[in-house]
Amino acid sequence: MAENRHQALGLSDETVLEMYETMLLARKIDERMWLLNRAGKIPFVISCQGQEAAQVGAAFALDRTKDYVLPYYRDMGVVLTFGMTPTELMLSAFAKAEDPNSGGRQMPGHFGQKKNRIVTGSSPVTTQVPHAVGIALAAKMEKKDFISFVTFGEGSSNQGDFHEGANFAGVHKLPVIFMCENNKYAISVPVEKQLACEKVSDRAIGYGMPGYTVDGNDPLEVYKAVKEAADRARRGEGPTLIETVSYRLTAHSSDDDDRAYRTPEELAEAKAKDPILSFAGYLKEVRVLTEELEKEILDRVMKQVNEATDYAEKAPYAEAEHALKYVYAEK
Repeated sequence: MAENRHQALGLSDETVLEMYETMLLARKIDERMWLLNRAGKIPFVISCQGQEAAQVGAAFALDRTKDYVLPYYRDMGVVLTFGMTPTELMLSAFAKAEDPNSGGRQMPGHFGQKKNRIVTGSSPVTTQVPHAVGIALAAKMEKKDFISFVTFGEGSSNQGDFHEGANFAGVHKLPVIFMCENNKYAISVPVEKQLACEKVSDRAIGYGMPGYTVDGNDPLEVYKAVKEAADRARRGEGPTLIETVSYRLTAHSSDDDDRAYRTPEELAEAKAKDPILSFAGYLKEVRVLTEELEKEILDRVMKQVNEATDYAEKAPYAEAEHALKYVYAEK
């Protein structure tokens, strides 16, 4: 029998099965959204495919009752773990009135839900980083026991917002975790044309914090890194930069043609390392996941996806005059 890595991390069989199911749910919602987009039913998709392991592994390492997450636009795995439902994600995709993120005003991927401490992202890339640092500053000033967790792509790590946020957090030893989801491409720009350093995590030393690069296709490795960073932050030892290396399995968005900048062979090689398949393989090796249970989980996930799609498609759009709400003096 293979080595039981999850028990060594203090994770039960039930918890790793929940992690697997959340990863699969994110993937199947995403796949459904692509079909709906190609059918002309929803306008835009920006995908999490290939990054579910990093997102779910990280979110499971946080305290879902008190920590704040500031996700970037691909983070369906993070927001599902923190309590957003498939139906709510579909309402956002269809831009319906009940969309919890923005009432149908924002394009998909702008996650925000106050009750689950999912902090709304701003459209300009990387602006969530200084927001997360501000939340961590509030935790320190008010002596409250929560941390903030922020994600961004490797392209974002080249933006001023990242550097200013990381520097401020390092100076003030703030309880914030910076997690770079390095998926190898900033839209069409490959990582070797973005960074002169070998790893994004190499930048951590400049801000007085530890930096780690981990396998973003392995949810257990990501869990371990984020859990250690969270424990460190709660002890008052300051921020951590974690880089998860994976691969974006889809085009940048439904409006992008990735055939212009990467080869079918490169994509096929990445698909052979699909984190959902490899995690399922691990769970079978340690005899936590059986063929029967795998089918049961898939059936349960697809039922949720189908119900979410049906509900969101039939749900009403906002009244036209609602476009004036929250603008200028209208409340």
